Amino acid sequence: MTVTKGKRENGIVHSNGTNKSDEINSFQSVNEKKMKSRFWAYFWWFFGGLFGAHHLYLGRDAHAFIWFSTLGGYFGIGWLRDFFKIPTYVDDANDHPKYVEWFKFNVRHNKKPPFSTVRFVGAIIISYIWGQLTWMAIPQEEIYGMNLRPLMILVPFSVALGVWVVGNIGREEGSLWVSLVTAYMIYPTLYYIGDDSTWLSLMVVLTTLAFDTFSKKWRLKPREKRSPMKRCLALSCAICLYLSLWTSYFYFNAVVTDSDGEEIRLSEAVKHFFTSPIWLDLKTTLWSTWEQMKNQGFWATWHQLIDMSDLRGEINAYRVLGLSQTASESEITAKWRSLSKEYHPDKVKGSDEERRAAQERFMEIQQAYEILSSTKNRRQRRNRRAG
Repeated sequence: MTVTKGKRENGIVHSNGTNKSDEINSFQSVNEKKMKSRFWAYFWWFFGGLFGAHHLYLGRDAHAFIWFSTLGGYFGIGWLRDFFKIPTYVDDANDHPKYVEWFKFNVRHNKKPPFSTVRFVGAIIISYIWGQLTWMAIPQEEIYGMNLRPLMILVPFSVALGVWVVGNIGREEGSLWVSLVTAYMIYPTLYYIGDDSTWLSLMVVLTTLAFDTFSKKWRLKPREKRSPMKRCLALSCAICLYLSLWTSYFYFNAVVTDSDGEEIRLSEAVKHFFTSPIWLDLKTTLWSTWEQMKNQGFWATWHQLIDMSDLRGEINAYRVLGLSQTASESEITAKWRSLSKEYHPDKVKGSDEERRAAQERFMEIQQAYEILSSTKNRRQRRNRRAG
């Protein structure tokens, strides 16, 4: 008969002589850490939650980066779910006794973390997005004579990293190696499957399954506490890397389609835009506005811009009636009557399309006259009050 050396509690014995309860108790350091507030967690959830601000406040840096890279957990879905999960996250951050007891109960009754649909689907989504982004960021054409397509070897790494990051959120953890080995085992099948999207989807699903089956376990020791400087540096590096992938995609591979259906590289389109008439005219207008603002002041320039914007539609009304803005009331009325007779639907004979066009023109004339009449009445009332 052999005797196992070590401590035993509820049938759980570690080879090093410690049991899970001893390790779980290492979480209970409430008095040694600054307590997190639900109020501030919800505050940051509302003002910046789409970018993971509340997770950053609670010390969940990886969770915060995932929210940043997916705009709130796949375009706000995770952000909305967090409204109900924040109390649990706060209790986790504070090592609240009830939360710790719940965690200990789960560890004692489950050898490994049970299957979570939300976490599993989240790992699939994040790993697919990161893998797809890495793929899109690789230049499709040669750069200075160099073929960079072999960088496709980084796609499985991005997929494995996405699965691993999601799997290590909260009080669960797992090894990156299981994800890496699985992803790179699937990599050669690209040449047999042929379809890129199918290949990437297969890699994502199998890598997530492998991590969930063979790698994940309970996090029985608290994370190593890092200084705010180290946290900021790590998160900044991750954000810079993520944004650089998007930059590479937009510069090298992104295209826009013109009216003829031809594709133009976005980087070339942007370069040509800054030499186009529309931009040169806009640039001239903006520069003139800036010069005027320096000479006349902000508010004088602002009121002039409001008047030029034709918010009441007066300038357009004069244009519709074919009159200058100095036309008298009698000229406006005479022009309105003349155009109304010319474009009256009952006076126009021809096809249905011609009659419909005449009716639209007639309605436009009536609207223009109503605007100018309202302007006249408003000015009369203002003059009487001033008198």
